[in-house]
Amino acid sequence: MIWPPSTGYPTHACGLRCLWLFVPVGTRPRRQQVWATGMPGTGVRIQPPVHQHDRREIQMAERGDESLVHTLKKVAAVLKQSEIPFALGGSFAVYAHGGHSSDHDVDFLIREVDVERSLEALVAAGFSAERPPEDWLVKVFDDGRMVDLIHRPIETPVTEETFADTVVRPVDAIHMPVLSATQLMVHKLLSFSQHYCDFARGLPLARSLREQIDWERVRKETQHSPYAEAFLVLLDRLEVVPDTGTQPGEETP
Repeated sequence: MIWPPSTGYPTHACGLRCLWLFVPVGTRPRRQQVWATGMPGTGVRIQPPVHQHDRREIQMAERGDESLVHTLKKVAAVLKQSEIPFALGGSFAVYAHGGHSSDHDVDFLIREVDVERSLEALVAAGFSAERPPEDWLVKVFDDGRMVDLIHRPIETPVTEETFADTVVRPVDAIHMPVLSATQLMVHKLLSFSQHYCDFARGLPLARSLREQIDWERVRKETQHSPYAEAFLVLLDRLEVVPDTGTQPGEETP
């Protein structure tokens, strides 16, 4: 039952219209106030209150990210102490540049010649290791939290040139080399294929780091991919990409 049924909706002192919903609980009705946006008769959207279990899920997600950051720092510390060259990639590299990513994973890029040494050092530090069927990465686990050690992203081996295209950023107070915003965008676009082409995962990266990305270089390095081309057309239509001739922002070390 919605009150009043025919005379409109009461207006709160702040100007918002509210609804009183009578929800049966057991044998007694319980009245619950919820706020609505929009005008009566035009498809009012009701926003229910956040329940306690929803708050717990949000807090668990936040704690999960904190745990991943802790694991990330442990891996970086082991690699640094072992003098193994590496670069942070993936979603946490986007965060390190101040951007946003819809993924929540920990990716490190290492050279193939350093794979065995990296696994030995990390296992000695308490991690467990796994060699998946894919031959372009290995995985380590820290109390169930997974870290990918990638030596051949987008079918291209990690080299000294890869590490040269990095910027040193602080990640939760520990400094480490992070893939440049341009290289992150190239990797994201070249990951699109006929089997995986989720543009929604690339848009947050492009929007949040667009001033740090060299878009001419992105176009040049991804020109062989029709999926990358389609994504760049989408960015143009959405006016995400700076106008032609605009200089990209400088990446400060």
